[in-house]
Amino acid sequence: MTTPAPPTGESAPTPSGPTPATAERGPYRVVVVDDHAMFRTGVKAEIGRAVRVVGEAADVDSAVAAVTATRPDVVLLDVHLPGGGGVEVLRRVHETAPDQKFLALSVSDAAEDVIGVIRGGARGYVTKSISGPELIDAIRRVAEGDAVFSPRLAGFVLDAFSGAIDLATVDEDLDRLSTREREVLRLIARGYAYKEVARELFISIKTVETHVSSVLRKLQLSNRHQLTRWATDRRLV
Repeated sequence: MTTPAPPTGESAPTPSGPTPATAERGPYRVVVVDDHAMFRTGVKAEIGRAVRVVGEAADVDSAVAAVTATRPDVVLLDVHLPGGGGVEVLRRVHETAPDQKFLALSVSDAAEDVIGVIRGGARGYVTKSISGPELIDAIRRVAEGDAVFSPRLAGFVLDAFSGAIDLATVDEDLDRLSTREREVLRLIARGYAYKEVARELFISIKTVETHVSSVLRKLQLSNRHQLTRWATDRRLV
């Protein structure tokens, strides 16, 4: 038995449910970039029910490869990575995919890190103290074109554009320091003891002492007090 054709001028019935034009967009696709496997696992557990994690990476080269292969809606990007850091990932990806959206997710709340990745093309910057629901919301907002910052970090960006922070001076001084030396600098300036810095960075106390001596020499400072004042004046702590 054949189904009768609809009368002239009438359309055939359509299946129930939303059409492609009206259907709600599915979960946003995300790549997680961080050099600590345990942290990546935690992030995926927090956001996995709301977004689709399509890739992950632990260093610059693997990050560029993962983003290039998957073209996610948003890349969650740590600032400090083996192979050149988050800024290098931004530079290399944007050479071929200038519209790729990045949200920096870092333990660092130092001005030069925030400003560096924003100048590199990230759409936002949040710290790792963010909650799971807040991170999901930040991903959604960046995917939809917004710029997202933790409240304190937004002030750094505003100050940078207003000229309140001398970016040239900050960059010139910090360029003398390695990534590890910058990490030690920030922790020492925050009042950490050498053994606390060693525990935080998974290095020996002797290595901490070596890095501190190198930082003092490169910045032409004499002691820890001067180092703390130097970092505070530049809003690095």
